[in-house]
Amino acid sequence: IAAVETIKRNGEYLLGIINDILDLSKIEAGRMNTAAGPCSPRILIEEVISLIRVRADAKGLDIKVEYATPLPECVETDPTRLRQILINLLGNAIKFTDIGEVRLVTSCAPTDGGVLLQADVVDTGVGIPPEHVSRLFRPFVQADSSTARRFGGTGLGLTISKRLAQMLGGDVQLVHTQPRRGSCFRLTVQAKPLERRSSEDNPHGSSAVQTRRAGEGDVNPRPLEGCRILLAEDGPDNQTLISHVLRKNGAKLGVVGNGQLAVDAAISALQDGQPFDIILLDMQMPLMDGYEAASRLRRAGYGGAIIALTAHAMHGDREKCVAAGCDDYASKPIDRTTLVETIRRCWDKPTIARDEDRALAATGMDTRP
Repeated sequence: IAAVETIKRNGEYLLGIINDILDLSKIEAGRMNTAAGPCSPRILIEEVISLIRVRADAKGLDIKVEYATPLPECVETDPTRLRQILINLLGNAIKFTDIGEVRLVTSCAPTDGGVLLQADVVDTGVGIPPEHVSRLFRPFVQADSSTARRFGGTGLGLTISKRLAQMLGGDVQLVHTQPRRGSCFRLTVQAKPLERRSSEDNPHGSSAVQTRRAGEGDVNPRPLEGCRILLAEDGPDNQTLISHVLRKNGAKLGVVGNGQLAVDAAISALQDGQPFDIILLDMQMPLMDGYEAASRLRRAGYGGAIIALTAHAMHGDREKCVAAGCDDYASKPIDRTTLVETIRRCWDKPTIARDEDRALAATGMDTRP
């Protein structure tokens, strides 16, 4: 067990480094995209705290949330990037704090045409020497070499967070710091207030990131309850892992090993009156790859949601998947939380199919080569 935990821990650390480098590379090349959508700020914050609390508990730290002003019930922003920034900032605060607490203090102020969401991450950690403050947001830079040796990391978290915040119309700044007393980093994001969608408009929640209603207990442990998913994946290990994640989150699952079988299964389920809510398509498969499978389904008039799964993370890959007919994109190795969130987002959206599209697919159009 200890050996497995060591392998897992180091694998996650290596994956984190790779993801940070890829993110920074895409940002520097101007290829990092944002996808604005509706989300509940309060619920997103509670989800982040739920995820990050494990790290705080492991160090014996208190983690608190304070709402200095009321937050809008629903806003339009990029929930994935906002969550990434908050996790980075809170993770940093926990990493550099050995005793005391980490607080997230949120507030909201009106601006022209929207609102400014603000989140202060306050810790009682090691603080930053004044001579190193000017270097904080440089990539691959930490306060000094002793910091890197003691705490690890790549020195990319703050750089990526700042760039992402700027893409969302805000910023990440150091508010104050004092050696051995702690620091405060401030995140700001521009957002557009939205009216909350009713349960009739969205039966699965009030926003794409919502997995429970405000005021209820813990986050829904099975956010994909009742979702019918077809997984097309040729790798046995990936089949096992992804199937486990999806079933654990409540999904009803069908599994096939290539693109042709995926096309056949999707059309057959539609004709039987039990269409899949989501199709997860590996893009690199034998016999028929995911690009061709998605294209054939769309040409057949299939209007259900299709999510691409690919190990490629280079510029243009998302666009290639979308051009083939996919609605969204998830990279491998999979991140469980991101995958479930992506599925929820597509499941929550109204289907793009028109009645005539569904009728076309239901006629039994030949989708074979």
